[in-house]
Amino acid sequence: MATITDSISLTAARVPPEPSRALDDLIAPLQKIAASSPNLTASHLPEFEINGDRYQLPRYFFVGPNGGDVPIRVGIFATIHGDEPEGAHAIVRFIKLLEELPELATGYNLAFYPVCNPTGFEDGTRLSRSGRDLDREFWKNSTEPEVRLLQAELVSRSFQGIISLHTDSRSQAFSGFAQGWTLTKNLIEPALAAAEEFLPRGEFSASGALRSGRANPHAVVEGILSAPPKVRPRPFEIILETPASPPEYLKATAFVVALQTILTEYRKFIAYAPNL
Repeated sequence: MATITDSISLTAARVPPEPSRALDDLIAPLQKIAASSPNLTASHLPEFEINGDRYQLPRYFFVGPNGGDVPIRVGIFATIHGDEPEGAHAIVRFIKLLEELPELATGYNLAFYPVCNPTGFEDGTRLSRSGRDLDREFWKNSTEPEVRLLQAELVSRSFQGIISLHTDSRSQAFSGFAQGWTLTKNLIEPALAAAEEFLPRGEFSASGALRSGRANPHAVVEGILSAPPKVRPRPFEIILETPASPPEYLKATAFVVALQTILTEYRKFIAYAPNL
């Protein structure tokens, strides 16, 4: 069976042109795939208006092969900060890979949200065009249309896992965070080890603090994209961060490898978790 490392290693050496900031250009390859794919569906969220312009949040569903049980529902979100396009490009790469090797998503129903802040993405700014940091607005009665649409998704989809992709301009390492030692050990550590082939790694302890001493910036921040506060059982929630300085193709590749590793390891984890 082909592996993700085989496929990634072949493509990582090909340096792509500078990515476009146009949302339509970003999602064009996914629209083309979805038009004929038996696995990928494009179903964008309703339009909303910002300063007279109409926008949508792109949304894609990828249904993996039957894994013999109820599919695991995972939502993968990127570019909630508009000046962090690396996650959006990684999602495009990851979906292309899954289309080539759908067995990598066996047992999963995956929902992808590559650009959660379309105006910030187009403008190259952290904030949305309304001047708000959308990743500080969740579950706080926000009136921002992007946040309200994403909150509705987080409620209605009942995800068993939520993965957010970020860029950290202050860091030189690829890092990850999950609340608690069990998820850190079983999901984050393997993901960072896999991504280390492409970017230096940062490591978190069980408390969520980097072993180098820098506290995880998302650990105590209110309003970040997350599951509804009162939902039980809680889904696993993971944040992956790439440094800003490496070439775009290396950052996207590290994200892709980390994502696939998390899906693989979580499938193993739930298989033996009842015996823990």
